[in-house]
Amino acid sequence: MEPQVIRSKGAPAAIGPYSQATQVGGFVFCSGQIPLDPKTMQVVEGGVEEQTRQVLENLTHVLQAAGCGLGDVAKTTIFLTDMADFKAVNTIYGEVFGDFRPARATVAVAGLPLGVLVEIECVAHCG
Repeated sequence: MEPQVIRSKGAPAAIGPYSQATQVGGFVFCSGQIPLDPKTMQVVEGGVEEQTRQVLENLTHVLQAAGCGLGDVAKTTIFLTDMADFKAVNTIYGEVFGDFRPARATVAVAGLPLGVLVEIECVAHCG
């Protein structure tokens, strides 16, 4: 099976030589989303809470373009520039995912594109 490129107008266009997501069989591999407003391609105003909400909204749109949703996510990886933001990000993540709890890793990084505070990638299985 060849990977199928997934594109969503509801999420920001890729800012480099990559796709928003690819689908192989029933698996969807979403590239890391950063808190860009897809209409302006600018980083959303506010702190890590607003950025996290935008990132998860962007991921939701990419997943929808592939025919699935957050309930199909098998694994996420969260990248933070400051682990002091873990609690705030975790709270919003929990609100958005609700009772569903995919596997997850959270990693501290030295920096992220455009100076954002958070980036999240995921793998989903869309049956």
